Amino acid sequence: MTSTLVAPRSHGAGTAGPTARTRSDFGPLRSIIQAENLLERRTGWYARKAAWLLLAIVVTVDAVLLLSGSWWVLALAPVAAILSAQISFLGHDAGHQQISASRRVNRAIGILTANVLAGISYGWWQDKHLRHHANPNHEGLDPDVGEGVIAWSEEQAAKKTGFARWFARHQAAFFFPLLTFEGWNLHVAGMRSLRDRPFRARFWEMGLLVLHFAVYFTFLFTFLSPLQAVAFVLIHQGLYGLNLGAAFAPNHKGMEMPPAGSRLDHLRKQVLTSRNVSGGWFMTQFMGGLNHQVEHHLFPNMPRPQLAKARVLVREHCAANDLPYTEVGLFRSYGMVIRYLNEVGLSARDPFDCPTHRQLGGW
Repeated sequence: MTSTLVAPRSHGAGTAGPTARTRSDFGPLRSIIQAENLLERRTGWYARKAAWLLLAIVVTVDAVLLLSGSWWVLALAPVAAILSAQISFLGHDAGHQQISASRRVNRAIGILTANVLAGISYGWWQDKHLRHHANPNHEGLDPDVGEGVIAWSEEQAAKKTGFARWFARHQAAFFFPLLTFEGWNLHVAGMRSLRDRPFRARFWEMGLLVLHFAVYFTFLFTFLSPLQAVAFVLIHQGLYGLNLGAAFAPNHKGMEMPPAGSRLDHLRKQVLTSRNVSGGWFMTQFMGGLNHQVEHHLFPNMPRPQLAKARVLVREHCAANDLPYTEVGLFRSYGMVIRYLNEVGLSARDPFDCPTHRQLGGW
């Protein structure tokens, strides 16, 4: 794995001054991207991707039926987890309008992949994810760094008491094991959110979620023994959550967290808070294109197969504007996340003895 940091990590006067907070260097970059036709839809690519996924699902279902009398059927649970993650990545792309020029078509694909095939509320995820994109890593605005089991900032860690404080001090060690529950978290959080949705949206989304789990559990408990079915569900959902979490975690955790009141243009807001993961084609498949996180956040509607091409242009633009472009290998990115969580967790020892909050260039 390689590690690349384009431009110095510390910010010079040209980046940290008041001008940098209000000026926009994004327009010229967007013009370059548009000139290269990198925002054009790749409907054919997505059609082939969807066809391969559907074929893989059919083959996996047939294989479960074939091995239903043997404990070897559990070897298919990791395969099902990978397919579930790939389906979720496809729904993610639909949510960002990457697949079709029609919002209606993208929404239909999103609901099919999320509610029907993955068992996740598309409306809930869409709202949550778009708020994350608008203010990545911005505490109080980005739901992905909101207060919860994990403390994402020293301030959050300092508020914890009792067992929660003990857990925060050890959260780095628990982080990856916790990801095995991420699949369940997505299922439950989406369902809970439906209580606050308009009746029509609540009716259709809940109906599709019930359909998903009815088919899922009926199939497994009909063709597998109860113990096999329970084991299959635990392995499938645990590895599904781990796959998603392992793809999401390297993207922003441990990167800059804009302080309250900071004013950043789109280019800086997205580049400074995002981290790419190197690894080529394999990493793009494993992470659903989210390894190109900088490009994805700058151009959320850019189709997945175009992100690698945009990477070169974005790197050059960042270097020309003295902006740090962070790209590291997968395992180094995990190391950065764990170190950051450990630093935050250790601050929970004493609420009056917290290290300086991570900010943009010391702002």
